[in-house]
Amino acid sequence: MSNKNENHQTVPLSVLLKRELANEKIERPEIVHGQASQSKKGEDFTLVKTECQRVVGDGVSTYSVFGLFDGHNGSAAAIYSKENLLNNVLAAMPSDLNRDEWVAALPRAFVAGFVKTDKEFQERAQTSGTTVTFVIIEGWVISVASVGDSRCILEPAEGGVYYLSADHRLEINEEERLRITASGGEVGRLNTGGGAEIGPLRCWPGGLCLSRSIGDMDVGEFIVPVPYVKQMKLSSAGGRLIISSDGVWDALSAETALDCCRGMAPDAAAAQIVKDAVGHKGLRDDTTCIVIDILPHEKPLPLSQPKKQGKGVLFKSMFRKKPCDSSSNVEKEYIEPDMVEELFEEGSASLSERLDSKYPLCNMFKLFMCAVCQVEIKPGEGISIHSGSSNPGKLRPWDGPFLCSSCQEKREAMEGKRPSGRRHDSDSD
Repeated sequence: MSNKNENHQTVPLSVLLKRELANEKIERPEIVHGQASQSKKGEDFTLVKTECQRVVGDGVSTYSVFGLFDGHNGSAAAIYSKENLLNNVLAAMPSDLNRDEWVAALPRAFVAGFVKTDKEFQERAQTSGTTVTFVIIEGWVISVASVGDSRCILEPAEGGVYYLSADHRLEINEEERLRITASGGEVGRLNTGGGAEIGPLRCWPGGLCLSRSIGDMDVGEFIVPVPYVKQMKLSSAGGRLIISSDGVWDALSAETALDCCRGMAPDAAAAQIVKDAVGHKGLRDDTTCIVIDILPHEKPLPLSQPKKQGKGVLFKSMFRKKPCDSSSNVEKEYIEPDMVEELFEEGSASLSERLDSKYPLCNMFKLFMCAVCQVEIKPGEGISIHSGSSNPGKLRPWDGPFLCSSCQEKREAMEGKRPSGRRHDSDSD
């Protein structure tokens, strides 16, 4: 603890009362969102669910959900994911968790929900696929799960840019190229004959440019639905999220997207980003954007400013880096917001790593329940997620969590341990 904190032995009662009121106000932010889109193929879909509720002890906890699904080779996978992914994620969450435990359980539930959604959709024998950028906001914590090349970026009120999703394009992700070739896939450009190769790197068979997606059963199951997951905790000053399909990011950098809409409310900001992206490169692809502002319910105004300000001024001051204030005002010191924190980040495609029992929640997985699809498993029929582990000395194969035989088959196919049996030579992009 710093000397500065140790020196504060007594605090005026008025300061304590104001701090308590401030803490009540900053406990939950205000979520304001807007979205815009220009359609070329009609394969982009969004999911927006604000004020979702779940029971916590004697009370109710509220969270918001935002999803962007950029389909390819048809819209079926995007529509199916929009309609089923959230329920599959929630089904993988243990019951009776407090808020902190619930947030801590989300990364594993994201993995189970994504894999289950992919497994269910592929059973329909449809060949379309979709990228997914899926966001859950609980209090000041933002949890993002992503596959594909749509992106989510964050600008905290303090300034700077955080990338909350991964780009799973084979052209730029060497680690994913190595994983696919190790699993039995081939990575190369389109061969036009005579040795000439054109276009971006693709996975063969199938010709997909992405290494992770939901669906795409015709390109081999080493194109996996296991998401990259990142969690950030904002300070009570808030921040702005931008979720966009590649139609935006192929035209605009993160900084350009944030700058072009600074000072605008979310609906106008989303429309401006889409307009600038299309204006820069033309409408070559579906171009969709969701802007989410995470705001304190009553944002403190600078002392030098009059108490009444237009909303535009507030948004401009909200989303630009602020100078340090060395004021020694006692009240200000006690209600100063906390800092932005990175809570969790994991991008491995290995289910044994992503569903590992080393995480602290002892009730994360029920003993006789498949960790992915949540079906009941009879005693002795479950297959440990650690079965076949390359490091058996660390974890025993009879330790849970467990998979049903169907999900174990999918895991083996994703890791290249058996042929998927569902490969065709159709092209997709």
